[in-house]
Amino acid sequence: MKTGKIDFQDTHAFNSFFLDYIQQKESLKKFYSRFPSLANFKDQINEKSAFATEKRQRLADELIKQYGDLRISEEVKTNLTALRDSKTFTVTTGHQLNIFTGPLYFIYKIVTVINACKELKAAYPQCHFVPVYWMASEDHDYDEIKYFRLYGKKYVWNTQQQGAVGRFHTRELRDLLNEVPGEISLFREAYTKSKTLSQAVLHYVNALFGHEGLIVVDADNHELKKSLIPVIHDDLMHHHAKEKVDETTHELQSLGYHTQVHAREINFFYLAEGVRGRLERTVDGFRVVDSVLKFSEAEMQKMILEEPEKFSPNVVLRPVYQELILPNLAYCGGPAELVYWLQLKGVFEKFDIPFPILLPRSFAMVMDQPTFRKFEKTKLQIRDLFEEKNYLFNHWTAQHSHHQLSLGNEMKTIQELFDEVKRRSGEIDATLIRFVGAEAQRALHGLGKIEKKMLRAEKRLHTDKLRQIENVKDALFPNGSLQERSDNFLNFYQSDPAFIQKAMEHLSPFDFRFNVLIYD
Repeated sequence: MKTGKIDFQDTHAFNSFFLDYIQQKESLKKFYSRFPSLANFKDQINEKSAFATEKRQRLADELIKQYGDLRISEEVKTNLTALRDSKTFTVTTGHQLNIFTGPLYFIYKIVTVINACKELKAAYPQCHFVPVYWMASEDHDYDEIKYFRLYGKKYVWNTQQQGAVGRFHTRELRDLLNEVPGEISLFREAYTKSKTLSQAVLHYVNALFGHEGLIVVDADNHELKKSLIPVIHDDLMHHHAKEKVDETTHELQSLGYHTQVHAREINFFYLAEGVRGRLERTVDGFRVVDSVLKFSEAEMQKMILEEPEKFSPNVVLRPVYQELILPNLAYCGGPAELVYWLQLKGVFEKFDIPFPILLPRSFAMVMDQPTFRKFEKTKLQIRDLFEEKNYLFNHWTAQHSHHQLSLGNEMKTIQELFDEVKRRSGEIDATLIRFVGAEAQRALHGLGKIEKKMLRAEKRLHTDKLRQIENVKDALFPNGSLQERSDNFLNFYQSDPAFIQKAMEHLSPFDFRFNVLIYD
């Protein structure tokens, strides 16, 4: 396997907000603490060194319980123990509990945090760094996790379950196991031996990455939620998070950026079996939206103190929860995630929590051998693949034609001739200027039509080559989107069990460019 690199802006796949962050645009610097360079982790380590020993002990204890009887590697055992130590820090990524891991970039997220920890260890050998995958087990958006795509086919999990997806039982997934082609023993074992979706995801993620010491965190937990009690109370009673997010959002929008998240007055859901409903303030207390559940203020105060696990933070406060319970240095995410994190710095300052370094995940496209052979024959450059299909066809045809297909010079000449006619006729009668202008447009339009017909005729002469280019383009951009946002990792893992290891060897966490992984 070899790697090609392309600058993010040349992919035409990322918004200006994300690109400005990568390029360290001056106007954005006030919205984060430190840019993700190895050198900047020194100060981040110093700032996070104040993380409480009590929190470390609680974290390690609860994680050991979560792993239960699951077979774990020595590397995982070492990292679970190390979390108790004041010199140990985490680098975290998070993702939804998509069935069968969902899109490829799930793998790239985890690879990024693992590789980042390795580079941090080399740079700061006196410390220990633990890669973490934070399961979005409390999420309730079933529609986003219920499917995955393999070999061009969409596989869907149909269930009527409601509430936090991590609590969903896995019985109904067993029918789907019989539909999925190829070797899937890992998932068959995970989904049949686990009672809940969270347990199943822990099972297969541990199997795939446990040898690298990756720790999986399920934060849907009573003991861990104790650290969140002051934040829950403040949000329900005083709404400071909304205030801070709104201030930052206004600032970002005034700079021309489109923001990702909208803070609510209350940024918590009520979480119970089969229920994850938004909390809302009422005249005489609180209610759970779209339900009959109501609570007085006294009942809510009691619940916050005694049952914090019943409060599930939304996108505004989930990052705060993460940083409260982990000795975390950096959060690794995709473009949309990093953008909404930039809206949150004021919230972290309000609760006196260090703001983590925001590390972009690794981005990649995989080119298997058959596709690579076709690609070589096209004589294209890697960056050409990211162009819109019709533009690519036209550009390639123009480059490989024996004829001059552009009539740009001729159009320029015609325009100059008509400009002269317009000048001379206008000296005679000013009303002729509009008539001459219309005739000029008619003539130029006619040349444009001729140019298009010439190009179409030339493209017909290169039908085979253009079909080859189309095949490459469709293979690498399924459904017209980036491969990593559509295809599942099994597309490559089933034919190459070393795929993840190879990706790990070729994806550099601090090289902020798009990767093309090529089976040559």
